[in-house]
Amino acid sequence: MSDPVLAHLLADRTAFVARLAALVACPSVSTDPAYAPGMAEARGWWCARLAALGFRGVREVAAGGHPAVTAHWHGAGSAAPTLLVYGHYDVQPADPVAAWTSPPFALTPRHGRLHGRGVSDDKGPSLLAIETLGAFLAVEGRLPCNVTILLEGEEEVGSATLGRILEANRALFAADAVLSADGARWRADLPTMTIATRGVAALELSVRSAGKDLHSGRYGGVVANAAQALAQLLASLRDSSGEIAVAGFADGAALPDAATRADLARIPFDVAAHDAAIGAPPSGLTTAQFLERLWLRPTLEVNGLWGGYTGPGGKTVIPNLAQAKLSMRLVPGQDPARVVAAVAAHLRRHCPPGVALEITTHRDGSRATEVPGRHPLLLAAEAALEATTGRAPLRVRMGATLPLSDIVQRVLGLHTVMFSFATADEDFHAPDENWRESAIPEGFAAWVALLRRVGGPRRADFAG
Repeated sequence: MSDPVLAHLLADRTAFVARLAALVACPSVSTDPAYAPGMAEARGWWCARLAALGFRGVREVAAGGHPAVTAHWHGAGSAAPTLLVYGHYDVQPADPVAAWTSPPFALTPRHGRLHGRGVSDDKGPSLLAIETLGAFLAVEGRLPCNVTILLEGEEEVGSATLGRILEANRALFAADAVLSADGARWRADLPTMTIATRGVAALELSVRSAGKDLHSGRYGGVVANAAQALAQLLASLRDSSGEIAVAGFADGAALPDAATRADLARIPFDVAAHDAAIGAPPSGLTTAQFLERLWLRPTLEVNGLWGGYTGPGGKTVIPNLAQAKLSMRLVPGQDPARVVAAVAAHLRRHCPPGVALEITTHRDGSRATEVPGRHPLLLAAEAALEATTGRAPLRVRMGATLPLSDIVQRVLGLHTVMFSFATADEDFHAPDENWRESAIPEGFAAWVALLRRVGGPRRADFAG
């Protein structure tokens, strides 16, 4: 028998894509102050849509940064659970714009995918979730459980003020669990539930050798070269085998045991095909080795470095300034502040003579998180995927970080279940970001099935 809410959503699919196009057209880039009007435009769009769908208490909440948008429907009664349904409306910059095949803020269908900045991360998945909730209100006049909506405006800048927003509005965001439309599924060909994420920390460093660039003939050999010093300093972060060589970096890290490695080996994954798909030389790793490094081990990466002359031709100078950005992905047991302190101490200890080192941190970082295996929302999500795909989903992990998961766990004591219908290969953060059109009916069906199941447990079932 067809579900009436799902039938309503599928009949509205063309209008859904039109609404998504209007949302993508809002250039809501959170990192660049020049896009403040686009951020406001997206918030206004969301406020109007939430009100039109029948949600109450539509408002903006802020704590010194870009405001979040919130609304609620709490008509299911005090015995029913309350879900905090999360998405974000901010997006990454479109740069380099010239690398896009179609304009980044114009939703463009091509080869079964919708292209546009933010369409996959996270406007499409967020809209899919909210429209499903609205369809329940339109068709049945109620939701299966109580719902509070949180649409963040700073996810792409590390959720800089989300913790303060939640702390200042604890009663407003009180819930029993968090259901996130963000997070991205691992693969489109395999039903999965992501049960854990790595944490993250970051820093920037600059190396200065003089007050300005100097002539390499008149000063070469008597003044330190900042670019050379930076290269030497960065090389010291790893040993000759490529392992992280920072003392104290892995303190407290919970590394996988033999049983976990055996579980990884049973996951169907073609490492060679993955390497070829991204244009990388063959890694030679087994499936278990690959997934262990991707999900269960910490990393230390150079995200960017620059200094000296980089234009056409040559310029014989000694660079006086060289800079780099580093990020660290963390596993359970690692504390972001302690990791940053360990890396900073290593850099100061290994700084070459003749240069001054400056280290800057901009974020508090996030801890790794994991959903308990018997959490009722996780079990409901797995049952919904099995009912709609015909296959029991595989539990997997994510090498990336969802700052929300750590923040809501620390501030509100809530676990986050990711139920996103973006997919990891959709070029979010890159030119030609895209979203599979097939994710729309798949996502509608799964969200309807999940909400029907969440209406079954009592609030007491979520305790602990």
